Amino acid sequence: MSSEEAGRRLERFGLNELVHPGGPHWSRRFGRNLVHLFALLLWAGSALALLAGMPELTVAIVVVILVNAVFSFAQEYRAERAVEALRAILPHRTRVRRDQRVQEIAADRLVPGDLVILEAGDRISADGDLLSDVELRVDMSTLTGESRPVRPERAYAGTYVVTGAGEAIVTATGMKTELGRIATLTQRAELHDSPLEQEMRRVTRLVALLSVSIGVTFFFIAGALGMGLTERFVFALGVTVANVPEGLLPTVTLSLALATQRMARRNAIVRRLSSVETLGATDVICTDKTGTLTENQMTVRRVWLASGTEMAVTGVGYAPEGRVRRESGEPEPAGLAELARCGALCNDAELHRAERDWAVIGDPTEGALLTLAHKAGLDPEREAAAAPRSAELPFDSSRKLMTTVHAAPGGAVAYVKGAPSSLLPRTTLTEAARDDARKVVDSMAREGLRVLALARRSPGEGAVTHELEQELELLGIVGMHDPPRPEVPDALARCRTAGIRVIMVTGDHGVTAEAIARRLGMLDGPATIIEGTALDTMDDDALVDALLTQGVLVSRVTPEHKLRIAAALQGTGRVVAMTGDGVNDAPALRTADIGVAMGQGGTDVAREAADIVLLDDNFASIAAAVEEGRAVYDNIRRFAQYHFSSNVAELMAFLVWGLSGGAIPLPLVVMQVLAIDLGTDLLPAIALGTERAEPGVMNRRPRPRSERLLNLRVMARVYGFVGLLVGVAGLASFILGYALAGWTPGETLADSGSLYVQATAMTYAGIVAGQVGAAFAFRTNRESVFTIGLLSNRLLLGAIAFEIALLVCFVSVPPLQDVFHTEALDPLAWPFLLVWPVVVLGAEELRKAAQRRAAPL
Repeated sequence: MSSEEAGRRLERFGLNELVHPGGPHWSRRFGRNLVHLFALLLWAGSALALLAGMPELTVAIVVVILVNAVFSFAQEYRAERAVEALRAILPHRTRVRRDQRVQEIAADRLVPGDLVILEAGDRISADGDLLSDVELRVDMSTLTGESRPVRPERAYAGTYVVTGAGEAIVTATGMKTELGRIATLTQRAELHDSPLEQEMRRVTRLVALLSVSIGVTFFFIAGALGMGLTERFVFALGVTVANVPEGLLPTVTLSLALATQRMARRNAIVRRLSSVETLGATDVICTDKTGTLTENQMTVRRVWLASGTEMAVTGVGYAPEGRVRRESGEPEPAGLAELARCGALCNDAELHRAERDWAVIGDPTEGALLTLAHKAGLDPEREAAAAPRSAELPFDSSRKLMTTVHAAPGGAVAYVKGAPSSLLPRTTLTEAARDDARKVVDSMAREGLRVLALARRSPGEGAVTHELEQELELLGIVGMHDPPRPEVPDALARCRTAGIRVIMVTGDHGVTAEAIARRLGMLDGPATIIEGTALDTMDDDALVDALLTQGVLVSRVTPEHKLRIAAALQGTGRVVAMTGDGVNDAPALRTADIGVAMGQGGTDVAREAADIVLLDDNFASIAAAVEEGRAVYDNIRRFAQYHFSSNVAELMAFLVWGLSGGAIPLPLVVMQVLAIDLGTDLLPAIALGTERAEPGVMNRRPRPRSERLLNLRVMARVYGFVGLLVGVAGLASFILGYALAGWTPGETLADSGSLYVQATAMTYAGIVAGQVGAAFAFRTNRESVFTIGLLSNRLLLGAIAFEIALLVCFVSVPPLQDVFHTEALDPLAWPFLLVWPVVVLGAEELRKAAQRRAAPL
């Protein structure tokens, strides 16, 4: 192609790049976090504070808004990272033939019709048809997830050349390539808000509505009681601020971050904070089989020769230790050596000795065949040297066969291996002999073995074509065992007890999948196996009904099937977790509520699209993460209750002032409200976010999407009991402050001066003391805190110690006294304050005991 023609085609087809849809600038995304409902409420409060002549309060509220915005923006800043990962795997330079010579050009300048030069180490820049190749092998793992290099029939963008050389003519560039098709699916797979994000929006709307309504209502009530305009503003502002848990959103974020650290210790890396809690609400887990439920370490366990002889194979893993023996212990038949030779030569894998064990480079199935050759007494390297490969027909998913031709000492020979369903019809066996072989295949599959057939023939003269894969001489059948992970059965049992449906979604044979499922304890009755091709004929309703059938397994699926399965289940309101490892899995991982990628065997694109990455590729880590997710939601509810209980106490202080028409001085100033919400309350709330789950957390069903974080039962506990007790602690302390200075009932309460300042400081201290008791009380919802150990949460003990130290500083250090309108407390006040933690905790313990008696488990 000439450069002029290439220029014309570039104008016509565009650059060879994956198009990233334009999104809002980062500044706009950050700005959205400054104008949502919760933020607008706080902005209004800061404006009112400025009008009321309290600039320090204005500054404090603005800082709260900015802190919340930064945390929220940090969580959102991963948009379109999966597509960016896809773009990153395209090369920057490539070599083409233009103007009658080889040129190196920028990869994004490739156009259809270009002739691309391919050599070992090159990453392919566009899709194309191969015109020639010399021992060309390509790593297709970015598209297929398969680690074994193959002899390709076409070139695909994003794959790379392992060995050999070739030339290809470009047929598609940019978004028209197979990689571009996947990018399009990934972009269309919208990143949904997690259940927690949706719930936090509901909470902020509820809080905003409640706060504004109460503030406006009491603004007019205060006017009816004869208050001046400024006093009414202060009163309404105090009521509003008292109802807004300013520290709630930062505390949620920090607690989720702490949960991600705990999950990391359990081999699950969280890429999206809110997904921690989403796991706790998961209804359905769609999981791969190989490598997730099993070890992905193949071992040949059974060998059947075409002569009818059947043998067992000893040894485990890829270590060439063990032997092939007949069940009766008789000598090995002659046909075994040729079958083992076929498996060793029709093979692209390599075995090597790792630090402690043997490992395979390449496909695990081929590694198992090399190990079998060793056990049969052959040396694969010596066999390859004696019969070098001269040609091959690479494996592809349509034929499900691989053929290699070798120059053996006795003449050329072709060795073939592949799926029995594809290979057996191509053999010279009689129909009766084929039936016998199929029975062997079914028998091995029912045992959960992956089955391969091996054959040979003389290639004859002429070119090596697919005609070579006819009239084959069957050598035998091997059954390979991929052992289930030992910890998976217990993890599956825990999911079942927790009301989570686990669906195996695999590309393997249905019978093999059923056998593995039974061995893992997934099935306790008849299995319903849905082939991937059957999904294409079902509408969504029929698909969901089939997926929710007891004992269902889905086999022979494609990544597109995974995407449809996730979307169909979500359409019924279920929370879906989906595992995946290949580039093609990225759309399904993004569509699912929780995308779980494999850290060991997964591709970069899959990991970028996922919410959680498993470091050990182990299903048991998913089950552990679900338990952690449930504990996180309980903990969010715990510290939300803790926050709101102090809000109730603060509200009571303003109500007493407002409803008395000012006869009772304001027991708590607004800066003291912020000192509680963002100072003394913050660390204990975070410590409650680290609480271990109550016993039995995995014995209950998943939380319904319709369940609210602050439901009626939770709000009754906060507003009707614990919050009232903390409020009583604050108001009683307020009166005590006057009493310690000599005030007696009937006398007017001073509303200014040192005495009043000390009384408000006592209110603040009383609320903090009550919150100490509330922190211990909220550690459990139903069980006595003493059953889990009153002092077992060391972080909470440290947080309470810090809370008390902060209280002492706020009431004792002169600069802080000026900011928070406090004075040093009377020494006699401290023993009185120590009573309130005991009162609040004791009352809650009595309530829980009554609840357990009334409704025992």
